[in-house]
Amino acid sequence: MQHSNIITKNNDGSLNVPEVVTLPFIEGDGTGPDIWRAARLVIDGAVKIAYNGSRKIHWMELPAGEKGYAQTGDYLPQSALDAIKHHVVAIKGPLTTPVGKGIRSLNVSIRQKLDLFACVRPVKYIDSVPSPMKHPEKIDMVIFRENTEDVYAGIEWEANSDDARRVIGFLTGQMGALIPADAGIGIKPMSEKNSKRLVASAITHAINNGYPSVTLMHKGNIMKFTEGAFSKWGYEVARERFGNVTITEAELHDAYAGKQPEGKIVIKDRIADMLFQQVLLRPEDFGVIATPNLNGDYISDALAAQVGGLGMAPGANIGDECAVFEATHGTAPKYAGLDKVNPGSLILSGAMMLDYMAWKEAAMLIRVSIQRAIQSKTVTYDLARQIMGATEIACSAFGRAIVHHMTP
Repeated sequence: MQHSNIITKNNDGSLNVPEVVTLPFIEGDGTGPDIWRAARLVIDGAVKIAYNGSRKIHWMELPAGEKGYAQTGDYLPQSALDAIKHHVVAIKGPLTTPVGKGIRSLNVSIRQKLDLFACVRPVKYIDSVPSPMKHPEKIDMVIFRENTEDVYAGIEWEANSDDARRVIGFLTGQMGALIPADAGIGIKPMSEKNSKRLVASAITHAINNGYPSVTLMHKGNIMKFTEGAFSKWGYEVARERFGNVTITEAELHDAYAGKQPEGKIVIKDRIADMLFQQVLLRPEDFGVIATPNLNGDYISDALAAQVGGLGMAPGANIGDECAVFEATHGTAPKYAGLDKVNPGSLILSGAMMLDYMAWKEAAMLIRVSIQRAIQSKTVTYDLARQIMGATEIACSAFGRAIVHHMTP
């Protein structure tokens, strides 16, 4: 590939994106090929229409998942990771991970090996999508989930294994812990450095996108030195790096009588179980939510349900060197090859990718057109069964319908 087709990154984090750019993609397993074909059609259509053909994406497939294993004997070849890092931006479908055996999550491995420390999941209602909420239009949040540590670090030992017995022996004998002899053991590391960089990226996003608050989600009342520390470090980085634009909730009430001053972002924290209630009861109170890894997995899927489900939930994994945009749902193998499932998650992740590349006109065109397609009631089965009078169409047909709605 010519170097001129590759995105480069400046010292300040901004991107240099050529008019004709090469982007890697991982098709994914299960329904991955179906949704990728629809997503590619929509992304290419939006870029062509938004820029009258002056900009274009050359797609470069990377082997990973089942296809990677078939081609290379490796589910996640190093060559694929190197290509993502070299090209700075990539997009991927869902990848298979056996539960309870075999390889660890490929999604987690990609995040850790490329140090994609922020899992970013915007959750905003699309008009006409069926929702269990009375007022889903009030939901406009962005989850910043720490991606590299917490229990997802994968440091664990099987019950009754020699390693588990050694760890239990140390914890009971040397540290005074009470642990059943037949327990499985997991370690939950959470560091100041990784917590602070995650919260800093969340605050930066709030500043750049006009969100009034950043909420630190944690279970620090129980896990004081991991989740509690996450909250403490979050407040510290807000004060240290963003003290001119941030205030705490206490300062809001004590110094400003509860009236948020213009140009200030409120930093607050909520216990995890309380936040699950509040995003249901008062979603308008929350903008950006910064959270450790496991909490972020839970809250982002729960919020996706409030606006219509994972089929329409985009996501990105972003680090200092590169970013991978992805479908947030699983592989749904029973629907593989049936041209049936909703490609909306990957399509909207593609819009996030275009935003990241500063091709915002194409990104907006995708979002507007997907809403028009849903409003016209020609949708995939998951939406058709919930929308009165809807016509069920295939995954590929939904992609074509979105492109159709791009033209005036």
